[in-house]
Amino acid sequence: MENLFKIGRIFFAIAIAEIGLQAIYEHDFPYILSLPEHFWIPGHVVLALLFGALFTLTGACLIFEKKARPVSLLFGGVLLLLFCFYYVPLEFLTSPNYMHLDDWENAEKELAFAGGAFVIAGCYAGKNKNPFSRFLPKLIPLGAILFSITIISFGILHFMGAADAATMVPSWIPYHLFWIYFCGAALIGSGIAIIFKIKAGLIAALLGLMIFLWFVVLHIPRVIAAPVADMGDEITSACLALAYSGIAFVISGAANKKASN
Repeated sequence: MENLFKIGRIFFAIAIAEIGLQAIYEHDFPYILSLPEHFWIPGHVVLALLFGALFTLTGACLIFEKKARPVSLLFGGVLLLLFCFYYVPLEFLTSPNYMHLDDWENAEKELAFAGGAFVIAGCYAGKNKNPFSRFLPKLIPLGAILFSITIISFGILHFMGAADAATMVPSWIPYHLFWIYFCGAALIGSGIAIIFKIKAGLIAALLGLMIFLWFVVLHIPRVIAAPVADMGDEITSACLALAYSGIAFVISGAANKKASN
């Protein structure tokens, strides 16, 4: 169980650190945090660099386990605020398709990151010495739920966009549509099982393994084959898969540890 937590933490940390470095290098937000084309705010580059630094430093702290609990809580808190006060208003104010589930995809990716940060924070002991550290730990139990909401949503999207998703399956794998439906059902079932704590340790471990296989089989080849203009987005997509795999492994490790106590 300790190994699962360690592997998951490192996967998550590497993924968010790389996304942060990419934002710093490109002086722009990664696509999961990007603004609509017609939407402009002052200090765009400065904000992109600040978020890049936040992702990078958080990833570094988690890799080396330096102030892991407060850093994870801060990271999760910032992303949850971003979801509530940026993504939600933005969808309702600027998107004509806000009732469509796929229009919330980037918002849910960011929500999964917030959930993952809270799950990791919950694996470290800490003292509540100030108002900041007293409030944010109350969000830790929501971590697995926030992550699972995203996973269930992605499972539903597998069924809604099966034909398009099937084009991502490598040509050497047969029965493309079958695997899309299978993975969609697995995502939905895993998310539900984690929320209701039904064999959560085992289910989360299998979910993490499945997504890690996607990272190896689907995303790494796409990064290698991508033209330079598309490589940044492909790297971000690969990092998302690695992060989700890591979060699932951390949830599994935490659930197994709780069951053994």
